[in-house]
Amino acid sequence: MIIKLKNSVSEEQVSRLKSKLLNQGFELHESIGESTHIIGVIGDTTSFDINSLYAYEFIDTVLRVQEPFKKVNRKFKPDNTIVDVSGVEIGGKNIVIIGGPCAVESQEQIDEITPLVKEAGAKILRGGAYKPRTSPYAFQGLGVEGLEILENAKKKYGIPVVSEIMSLEDLPYFLEKVDLIQVGARNMQNFNLLKELGKIDKPILLKRGLANTIEEWLMSAEYILAGGNSNVILCERGIRTYETSTRNTLDISSIPVIKKLTHLPIIIDPSHAAGRWEYVESLSKAAIAAGADGLIIEVHQNPELALSDGQQSLKPLRFKNLVDSCKRIALAVDRTLE
Repeated sequence: MIIKLKNSVSEEQVSRLKSKLLNQGFELHESIGESTHIIGVIGDTTSFDINSLYAYEFIDTVLRVQEPFKKVNRKFKPDNTIVDVSGVEIGGKNIVIIGGPCAVESQEQIDEITPLVKEAGAKILRGGAYKPRTSPYAFQGLGVEGLEILENAKKKYGIPVVSEIMSLEDLPYFLEKVDLIQVGARNMQNFNLLKELGKIDKPILLKRGLANTIEEWLMSAEYILAGGNSNVILCERGIRTYETSTRNTLDISSIPVIKKLTHLPIIIDPSHAAGRWEYVESLSKAAIAAGADGLIIEVHQNPELALSDGQQSLKPLRFKNLVDSCKRIALAVDRTLE
């Protein structure tokens, strides 16, 4: 249930209303924007007479929320959420680029690629320390050593880092060494993991599952917000369809849908969607034109020798050219890309 208050409401009136609702066992989520003051009421309101609230002269509108997701719902928070990743804001007017290799292979590799992606315009460095692979014989990542390599790069080059968590037992390492914790597509509905991530205050990058609906995706985000962590960034990385020309099918339509349904920011992963480096630039441009808040792109200095996903990785110069092209599109849609 959502209660919209009139602009003339006083603090004493708000306090009185909140006390009444809390005494009835409801959980409250308050959102104060530039021109709106909303109280979201979470709990079983089926037997609650919403019309009785109109007895308060400072209440403007009372609505029931039909969607199963509450805290991520834009009705609960009309203004966009901006997530701060160690000084890099995602969700505002500026579009954020994340770049780096699919997998952390060595300290030398990261030392070579980090200044290149940063100079090209990346604000956050990506790198997989743990690699969930379809084949058990494929490179699985360096684990904790990979996280330490990313941490060294963060300190040396002054850039935040994002990496994917696979297991709860590794959470202490991620809290210490990583600025943005990625939940991969295969773990989108790992609810035990999501619950624990809801108890921390570090930003979470939540990827959409291989064959999950947008509602299921938002319900996974709800798990994190319900735990108390509101720093969630959604990531569309393509879904499985019958089409085999690309690795996955990038759901561009998810961008305007997400913007309508939730206040959370959304970024796009064109690399995993395409599965081929030739398609990454076109998908990136389309994503920005459609309103995405950022891109996460795989970049490798020598894709032919990459230990993971070299076929979808851009070389540094191509990555720089892509960022330059995207800057012009950002301006065309009244955004900035710095």
